[in-house]
Amino acid sequence: MSSPAALPRGNAPDALSVLNSVFGLPAFRGAQEEIVRHVTDGGNCLVLMPTGGGKSLCYQLPSLLREGCGIVVSPLIALMRDQVAGLLEAGVNAAVLNSTLSFDEASEVERRLLAGDLDLLYVAPERLLTPRCLSLLGQANIALFAIDEAHCVSQWGHDFRPEYIGLSVIAERFPDVPRIALTATADEMTRKEIVTRLGLTGAPSFISSFDRPNIRYEIVEKQNAPAQLKAFIVERHAGDAGIVYCLSRAKVEDTAEALTSAGIPALPYHAGLDASVRARNQDRFINEDGIVIVATIAFGMGIDKPDVRFVAHLDLPKSIEAYYQETGRAGRDGKPSSAWMAYGLTDIVQQRRMIDESTGSDAFKRVSIGKLDALVALAETAGCRRSRLLGYFGEAVTGTNCGNCDNCLSPPQLRDGKISAQKLLSCAYRTGQRFGAMHLIDVLVGRMTEKVTQFGHDKLSVFGIGGELNEKQWRAVIRQLVAMGHLRADSEAFNALKLTESARGVLRGETEIMLREAAPGTRIRSSRAKSRRGDLAPRTEARPAHAPLQAALRAWRSEIARQRNVPAYVVLHDSTLDGIAAVRPATLNELRNIPGIGDKKLEHYGDKLLTVVRAADA
Repeated sequence: MSSPAALPRGNAPDALSVLNSVFGLPAFRGAQEEIVRHVTDGGNCLVLMPTGGGKSLCYQLPSLLREGCGIVVSPLIALMRDQVAGLLEAGVNAAVLNSTLSFDEASEVERRLLAGDLDLLYVAPERLLTPRCLSLLGQANIALFAIDEAHCVSQWGHDFRPEYIGLSVIAERFPDVPRIALTATADEMTRKEIVTRLGLTGAPSFISSFDRPNIRYEIVEKQNAPAQLKAFIVERHAGDAGIVYCLSRAKVEDTAEALTSAGIPALPYHAGLDASVRARNQDRFINEDGIVIVATIAFGMGIDKPDVRFVAHLDLPKSIEAYYQETGRAGRDGKPSSAWMAYGLTDIVQQRRMIDESTGSDAFKRVSIGKLDALVALAETAGCRRSRLLGYFGEAVTGTNCGNCDNCLSPPQLRDGKISAQKLLSCAYRTGQRFGAMHLIDVLVGRMTEKVTQFGHDKLSVFGIGGELNEKQWRAVIRQLVAMGHLRADSEAFNALKLTESARGVLRGETEIMLREAAPGTRIRSSRAKSRRGDLAPRTEARPAHAPLQAALRAWRSEIARQRNVPAYVVLHDSTLDGIAAVRPATLNELRNIPGIGDKKLEHYGDKLLTVVRAADA
């Protein structure tokens, strides 16, 4: 099949006018313009851009500029629904083709595609791979193929989807149609696999900064995680929308119930819930203000809600990619937001056991362990978390203080931990490397428990040699030695702590050990306080003088969203409401100049918005 003729280079500036007239945006961001020009001219490419960075425009705009319909492959029904709703609001002819449609509805979408009535069509990967859909596409005029969430094609990635492997058929059957693969998260190994499997060899990669400067990263030692979470929300994010991730379904439900009991509106979400309950809870989260969703990782991909103010983890994710992807769901609107995690030794042990017990190959397990080790190093670092996070993705960082992570705002104290490490490793060795953390601590602090006397460990030379530290401090030592790789928890021996080869250097005094301690009396400032990176994470809320108008605009938007049965942010983003509240436009021309107000939205809502402004000023 041959592609429609690419627009000549001379027409490329039209991209800016379409950007403004359809989406109401005055200018491109970052590499968007270069990507749009490249794809509009018929080129293939790989795009890595952080969540909230404007990936969607990189294929939506070329689909409008080229002849034919842009085919967007996405595994995310929620994202398809929201993006199509937003495009329809902007006057773009868009549709979905997925399992939510009836036969008659799907047939009508297929008819519109063949008739040339669609600008963009969102298709689930398993649907695209059916003979019927491939035959349909072969008869249609296709502007481009966009493969969203392209990291799903990688078996080494954090979110592998087997159906994505089959997408290599796009390059084989439609070699002359431009292909753009997009993701917010991919290390070098994952990028190479995307390029190979999607036939992008030789095509340029557009890699934007992975930095999300508006997100504050904070990782705390897990003590009483439910209580820590409640305090975090109440003190720092009362009334805000947020996502809390847990590893198990039972923990999801327990956490949601605990938050609700504490007066925090929280809803559970996991695959074990009835589909109607999941849908209802997701819709409430998307459409209502201030809802906290407590979920397994089954939730979140494709959620386009821009005003999620925090993402919290009560369990350690599997990798830095997963952590980055999940925390990236906070602050899509660019406003200050938090990524908070409670983490402890049991998290490392649990994730390592899951890897050991998996059915994956030895190579897969080695890669998984390496990814887990990198995440644990992020959790244990005494340096800037942002620098380590960006460094993992191969991004060079200038400076050592980001001013917006817990370690930079409240630097941890470090101490020479060689003696403590030697005592702990000696204790593990002399007790036979058969016991877990609690028993080793009992021996070190000289606690006469039944197990200690049963095994005669009170007679050992290591009994009571660690009285200078308390139980909490010894737990921190154990956790850090596991993170450093000098100890490992053996999942086949009831998580007994065993020495690794590198422990020899510690015991001989040849290896330097620096341990972190929480600085006494320090607190992370409220996320509502001004960030030191004010130039990178500006506050965009309306000033108090604008608050009444902003409240009136939100109320109007909520009513319109209810009438149209779409999320409020599909009608207008918060940033657009902030702009209206700040400018207080008196004419349609003044309103049209506010970012987010395109031609169709001006036509649909212009007079009503001016009425709201005038009423607030009366």
